[in-house]
Amino acid sequence: VQIVESGGGLVQPGGSLRLSCRASGFAFSSYGMTWSRQAPGKERELVIGITSTGYIINYDDSVKGRFTISRTNIGKTVYLQMDSLKPEDTAVYYCNAIPPFDNWGQGTQVTVSS
Repeated sequence: VQIVESGGGLVQPGGSLRLSCRASGFAFSSYGMTWSRQAPGKERELVIGITSTGYIINYDDSVKGRFTISRTNIGKTVYLQMDSLKPEDTAVYYCNAIPPFDNWGQGTQVTVSS
């Protein structure tokens, strides 16, 4: 199993970023996928997920209406579109399957700051 997140960076409050997660080594189309994040000094927490059939799972009310998850099974990729970003969204963002595999990716850093 290999999971590689990308797309993070520094963005001003109110800005947008699109994260990508490329997965391999498992039957991607049969698994739900999630995005989690870990802010400095805090534990990793689930943010949003998508089932194998495209049903959206909202784990964190603070991102409702601002974050959108999508997937392409052909490309074995999950996306996280983040709009109206806030400083409190600053974190390392990770993706994984449902249930999660033991080997997490490196994550991608998102920093929201002026």
